[in-house]
Amino acid sequence: MKLNRVRRRRRDLLKVDRLIKLPDHVLLNILERLGMLDAVRTCLVSKQTLNLPALLSRIVVDLSDGDLRWMNRDVADATDKILSTRSPGIPIRMLKLRFIMRGDVHNKIGRAVALAMATQKIYEAEFEILTKDIYYKTTDADLLDSAKMFNNFIGECPDAFAGLTRMHPHNLRFRQSDITNILTTCKRLESLHLSRCDAGDKSVLRVDHATLVELTFVYGEFLRVELHSLPKLQWMTLHKWAYKTNNPLFLGFVPRLSKLSLTNAYRSSNNHKLSQLLVNVPSISDLHLDFLSEKIWVQPESKKLVAPVLSKLRLVNLNNLPEECDIAWTMFFLEAAPSLEEFSITVWDHKCEMKSQKSHSQKTDVKWEPSTPDFNHKNLARLTIYGFQSDNNFMRYVRRAIQAAVNIKEVSLHDRKVCKLCTHKFPHIGVRPSSYPRTSEEVDLFRKKITEAKAGSHAMIHLHTIGESFALTMAAENQDAAD
Repeated sequence: MKLNRVRRRRRDLLKVDRLIKLPDHVLLNILERLGMLDAVRTCLVSKQTLNLPALLSRIVVDLSDGDLRWMNRDVADATDKILSTRSPGIPIRMLKLRFIMRGDVHNKIGRAVALAMATQKIYEAEFEILTKDIYYKTTDADLLDSAKMFNNFIGECPDAFAGLTRMHPHNLRFRQSDITNILTTCKRLESLHLSRCDAGDKSVLRVDHATLVELTFVYGEFLRVELHSLPKLQWMTLHKWAYKTNNPLFLGFVPRLSKLSLTNAYRSSNNHKLSQLLVNVPSISDLHLDFLSEKIWVQPESKKLVAPVLSKLRLVNLNNLPEECDIAWTMFFLEAAPSLEEFSITVWDHKCEMKSQKSHSQKTDVKWEPSTPDFNHKNLARLTIYGFQSDNNFMRYVRRAIQAAVNIKEVSLHDRKVCKLCTHKFPHIGVRPSSYPRTSEEVDLFRKKITEAKAGSHAMIHLHTIGESFALTMAAENQDAAD
């Protein structure tokens, strides 16, 4: 046993010896693929590598919450040591630090980063800032205390925040003016991700910023988010707004906004109209709407009303539609978005996300009548449906889509998604039986029904079963029928 340990130790030393003999630029390339703490530990094995951490151009600390709980001080010490010993002539391509605001640790990191920004070139700098509350459920008082600490942090290290390009704070409740002051300080900011950060009960947030490209709000208790002037904004995400407001988002001067993602379990009697929401943003090309298996909160509109704002739409993802809802209403996207290329729909009663574990679609089923029953769509190439079932709801929809999309290349149909946590948490709620075609007889019946859609279609239809995929070429099937 002892001999084996000696041999393993000798092999490890030989590996290290071969490693440190590599040229410095090769070693740096290897070290930059590690996190900062692992890179520092690696360089401690030899005097020849002790100077390498100061030469890194990519400095990343991305520890898990659990690791940070015990190593937060180590993150601060390593950051301070590396940044304070660097040569000003070596630029930093990426500086990414994830840490907890606790004690004086965050201020030590901020001062080290501020000094580095004053003496050397840093192309990208990111702070992900957690609070001590990550380990237990936060109260309103916790959120207010954390926001006060965050404001003091910015006051202590304004130069560090002025040089940030990305920031992701968690669990903060500001005063109404605080977020405006933060955005004013963070002049270089390109990405802002706020997780459970807001300005109090039913507050209205106004955002103006010259350089922001990406903006994300998750679980913020804002009554309304107003984007007034963000000339460079391209991506916007609003995840689970808190109140039943008819207008949770105002899009003002956002001329480059191309990707919009909205997620909510909405229960107001009034649905949102895309023609109003996107009236100032005709450049949307990627739209993601998640209904969390609850009420459909988008109002289908006539082509005349909604086409002007969907003219450049190329990708639509409708996620977690309730299983009892007729999906025919989603066809209004095809009618109103002539540039649409990919359309994905997920139908799923995901009980982990549902607030009541019961779909509200029976009371609020969405009705839609096409403006032109025989309309054609020339650009749709791919249709994907998760949660497909061999019932009239889905079969009618797929046939109609194939008829309308004259150049469609691929239709991919999947069974319901499966969540083990749902089954574990809600064993008393039965799972609706699946009618997804699995046996050869069921596939043959599906083939017969679907090939009635349109002769001459070149769509490739994929049925995805466990361990097997069926592909039907519509053109060949219909040619055989004609013969």
